[in-house]
Amino acid sequence: MQRALRPSALVPRGFDVESAVCDGAATVITIRPTSGTSLCPGCGASSGRIHSRYQRRLTDLPLAGRPVRLVIVARRFRCVTVMCGRRIFTERFDDGALAPWARRTARLDLVVHHLGLALGGRPAASFARRLMLPVSNDTLLRVVRRRGCPPIAAPSVIGIDDWAWRRNQRYGTIICDLERRRPITLLPDREPATAQAWLAGQPQIAVVARDRGGGYALAATKALPQATQVADRWHLMENASHAFLDAVRKSMRQVRVAVGSATINPDLLTAAERIQYEGYLRREDTNAAILKQAETGVSIKEIVRLTGHSRGLVRRVLRGQRSDVFRVRESSLEHHLPWLDAQWAAGHCNGADLWRCLKAQGFRGSMRVVTEWATRRRRAEMPDARSLQRVPSARTIARLMTNGRDTLSKSETVTIAAIEQGVPLLVEAREVITAFHTMIRKKAHVDLDPWLERACASLVASFANGVIKDKAAVNAAITTSWSNGQTEGQITKLKLVKRQMYGRAKLDLLQARLIGVI
Repeated sequence: MQRALRPSALVPRGFDVESAVCDGAATVITIRPTSGTSLCPGCGASSGRIHSRYQRRLTDLPLAGRPVRLVIVARRFRCVTVMCGRRIFTERFDDGALAPWARRTARLDLVVHHLGLALGGRPAASFARRLMLPVSNDTLLRVVRRRGCPPIAAPSVIGIDDWAWRRNQRYGTIICDLERRRPITLLPDREPATAQAWLAGQPQIAVVARDRGGGYALAATKALPQATQVADRWHLMENASHAFLDAVRKSMRQVRVAVGSATINPDLLTAAERIQYEGYLRREDTNAAILKQAETGVSIKEIVRLTGHSRGLVRRVLRGQRSDVFRVRESSLEHHLPWLDAQWAAGHCNGADLWRCLKAQGFRGSMRVVTEWATRRRRAEMPDARSLQRVPSARTIARLMTNGRDTLSKSETVTIAAIEQGVPLLVEAREVITAFHTMIRKKAHVDLDPWLERACASLVASFANGVIKDKAAVNAAITTSWSNGQTEGQITKLKLVKRQMYGRAKLDLLQARLIGVI
């Protein structure tokens, strides 16, 4: 049997409705508390002796598309305890309905809190106006800050990583509970001492997943010597790929000799590549001056002082990491390459026509970008000796050597075959990196020691030495299921929240919005 809707069901529990009127665009509801007594906030004694009454106005959830204002006929009571310091006190209500001194009901305050968590200040205030909730952006942020973060359970498996307040200038630290898949806390910096102080207060932690940087490893070792440290698998594989790229860069002189283009033919270069080639010649002069100083026994510090170049640049020159000709940057055609490949395979090889079709699809680049791509693609279809005189960049060579042969063009296949025949050390380095990737994917930890012996004698020996220094964490990454991928995902969410709040993204507000979701 259906029951009739009572007016008291529309207001918070513990109140009865006296009257309800529409005052312009709002609904005004007058209510009275149903209880006859109240607890003294000083001594906690219950009292039913009424001293006086007063009206208390507050805001409630909207009703039928109209904002609602509640008028509570509240009471003041006399305390019955003789020794109590409060002789008269105002009526107290259930915190689930109405908190002391509140201007909003608890259920409205909860909605305001979740709006602030989801959207921040100004966007949430704009959305609240559409929901007929009169609340400002500053009020939304104050509610988020006041409620703060809910209490967390003591974690046993955590992930720790850094995130950028401002890239390359200021960083913070995020710590996540990997078992419950949620962030725990934010630290104001990424100093090892700060992380160590937090970890020392969590002795129950058994597993720490981290990146390959030394700061968090040092902090975890000092604060939790009994915990198992796990290196992040994605960073391991990315570092391995970068090690192979460094090996290719060190071998660029041998690559040019193997391909048969120790000198570059400028006639085969596009306009953009010609500008890069001129920069390469200037870099070669700089490299020759630095190497000449090093051959005479001059220290790196002295070379920096004599040449005026940075210490990092001098180190890269001495390590052979600055001999690349063409430096690759992301092209505006990157997202349109599948379509261009399909058009080229269908016989549409005119660069201007391809550019006009792309422009109709929303492409905003110039015709020159497309015509140079078409020129380069046309030359790639001619696998003759003349086309081999243009050597790709080290990044391109590394990509071509690690891709399947069925995805290469004719010219690229001939180029890679010449490199593999002329520089066998690069082939060995590629096999070493491939074996490492396979070991990570298949979790074959028994292959780690044989791999290290082989890698230490190859062009990727520096990467192998880094793995040896962090061998326990690398072995744990292979054998355990934990990794830092969850933490990376939470960092992506944190960046979104930080950018939503513009300049008001202070640590307490960031933490409340990131962790405050219940």
